[in-house]
Amino acid sequence: MKILVTGGTVFVSRYIAEYFAARGNEVYVLNRNTKPQSAGVNLIACDRADIGRKLRNMRFDSVLDVTAYKSDDINNLLDALEHFDSYVMISTSAVYPDTLRIPYKETDECGFNRFWRDYGMNKIAAEFALMKRVPNAYILRPCYIYGEYNNLYREGFVFDCAQNGGPFYMPGDGSMTLQFIHVEDICRLIEVILSKNPVQRIYNVGNGAITVREWVEACYRVLGKTPEFVPVEDDFKQHKYFPFMDYGYVLDVERQNGLLNGLIPLDEGLKRSYGWFKDHRDLVRYKPYTEFIRENIIKS
Repeated sequence: MKILVTGGTVFVSRYIAEYFAARGNEVYVLNRNTKPQSAGVNLIACDRADIGRKLRNMRFDSVLDVTAYKSDDINNLLDALEHFDSYVMISTSAVYPDTLRIPYKETDECGFNRFWRDYGMNKIAAEFALMKRVPNAYILRPCYIYGEYNNLYREGFVFDCAQNGGPFYMPGDGSMTLQFIHVEDICRLIEVILSKNPVQRIYNVGNGAITVREWVEACYRVLGKTPEFVPVEDDFKQHKYFPFMDYGYVLDVERQNGLLNGLIPLDEGLKRSYGWFKDHRDLVRYKPYTEFIRENIIKS
């Protein structure tokens, strides 16, 4: 296939571009060319807000839109595209209001989420703009994504805690739920959608839900260690010392599971993530969680 991937230089978009290129597809990436490009892809250098005539006379079997964060992103790209057969947008589970009954279903009404705020609302607008103009497009709503190329300091923070020793400062009793999906499973789901053209157009994407405690324990196991937990009960904002907000939820992923079997187990996925992280720390967007713990929680 001839595939257009928006982005292509960071985390999810880079992994998707390389995944489909490695399978013999003709992959084009659309980005501003401010970061190193992957081997085996074709660069279309421009800002998606100002594409101009860069896509004129080009036809794509599929558009994989990873970097649409608001309605203008969708409309600008569609205005520039001339010919494509299928369109898949990577959206987010942040489109679901935090007041909904868990688990969130694709049929639930989207709306304001007080934790994700403008990010979630802008994604809702992007979804609406896409479905208005391309009713047969597909929308994926993943939970937290992890794996190789993850430049967010999430599992990397816990790997560092395991490596550095000392207790792990856990939000409360660690019972808050988290849900993850390995970035390769997103690629595999896209692959199935493109080949089968299923009737359902919107898919929640995720593995089984786990608790904060279980996730931290899984990260430590990668390094052959067991965490010593210290619960943080004080009224600190959780995102100051832990890589996730104080917001637990679960997605209903029956639709996804009807298409895709054999998701990557968390332990295996985290091993792969650590293999990349330990050699690419310079590419990770570091957050000062450890400094906050040392200066505020330990002193208190």
